[in-house]
Amino acid sequence: MSRLLSLATGNLPEFTPVEVVEAAAEAGWKACGIWFDPEKWTAQTTRDTRNAFERTGLKPFDIEVVWIRPGEADPNHERLLAAGGEIGVANALMVSSDPDMDATKRRFEELCKIADKYGINACFEFLPITEVKSLPAGLDIVQSVGHPRGKLLVDALHLARSGGHPDMLKGLPADLFTYAQICDAPAKLPDMEFNTILYEAVDGRLMPGEGQLPVKELVANLPKDLPLAPEQRSRPLRDQYPDATDRAKAILDATIRFLS
Repeated sequence: MSRLLSLATGNLPEFTPVEVVEAAAEAGWKACGIWFDPEKWTAQTTRDTRNAFERTGLKPFDIEVVWIRPGEADPNHERLLAAGGEIGVANALMVSSDPDMDATKRRFEELCKIADKYGINACFEFLPITEVKSLPAGLDIVQSVGHPRGKLLVDALHLARSGGHPDMLKGLPADLFTYAQICDAPAKLPDMEFNTILYEAVDGRLMPGEGQLPVKELVANLPKDLPLAPEQRSRPLRDQYPDATDRAKAILDATIRFLS
């Protein structure tokens, strides 16, 4: 398969960055992402994670998460980007819980400049549980800022739960994207309350092809051969596959079957 597949770090939330890299490599992935916990991350974490990527030959793909909030800039955001730059990641995932869209745009522009300093793309993700809830809103943020490092990140679940459809991607410039996240889910939730949406996003995702979301249409409307980061955050999947490598392999196998 010519399309690069990267294991999203959210698939293995209980494991350390080094454990995620090692599990992804053992399972046969070509790339993976890492989670930056500002309370636990140290300079040694950066070195160990970089060494794990070099030792396994995996591509350091993305790092999560830069969370924009109201108020002053968070110094941990540059810590994350600096660590990502030293490790060699290509992308940093960013979201915003600031209801002031102008403030979000200013902060995102600042983050794009910092990310550029470290050779990283700033990938803005919209999702209903934040203040930038939809594809049009996320697109407005990225296009208004207009920085070459500013990219739009589409997640199949968030697109569906925000009322969007893959057809909305038609005609968008290919250079807006550096990757996308895919998963599946039922066509509808029992309700659209915050906690219901949040639970599904972190504990209730399905493998591609196991639900009713238009995932194939999403892939078809994205730029050809755009890298994909399958994110199957799922409590049942964690219970079924407590071993990191077994879980990573199950997700890879299911993704390849679906895309084939």
